[in-house]
Amino acid sequence: PFTHSPNRASNQTLQVNELQRGNPLLSSIRNVRWTHSRGILPDFEMSPHTCALYLSIKYHRLHPDYIARRIDALGRQYTKRVLLVYVDTEDSKLALREINKAAVVGEMTLLLAWSLDEAGRYVEALKVYENRPPDVIRERVEDTFVAQLAAALTSIRSVNKADVLTLAANFRTI
Repeated sequence: PFTHSPNRASNQTLQVNELQRGNPLLSSIRNVRWTHSRGILPDFEMSPHTCALYLSIKYHRLHPDYIARRIDALGRQYTKRVLLVYVDTEDSKLALREINKAAVVGEMTLLLAWSLDEAGRYVEALKVYENRPPDVIRERVEDTFVAQLAAALTSIRSVNKADVLTLAANFRTI
């Protein structure tokens, strides 16, 4: 596992905003190289086109206008924009509604994490998959008749795959 890299940043290194120094999330980012950087606006810069802002629910409750200001400051500089939220309180419904609205208005993808380790894995995945096409994570759909039939019929709660195989074996058309 990699830790903080004091070397100059490269395209293989996750850039972490200097303001995140001391953030406990950083100890959960173990599988990608990262380094602190003063010259970036977001909390995490995966590439020149991909970034993430980080927010905890507790911090949002103390500073409700913070995330809107941060999103506005990004402008349109990044095409892939993620708002990573650490849900660190029990009653977070209202705060999540506010954060969701800010993410939609700011054209950001909202990711929720219920632990720092989960949030760290999200940051690592965003860095690792930064240049991969969307079909890498897209669901793979089988193209055989039986597989498509199973996908369609198992969406009915009382039908399972064994039922689909029995139907396909006993009837020529469905």
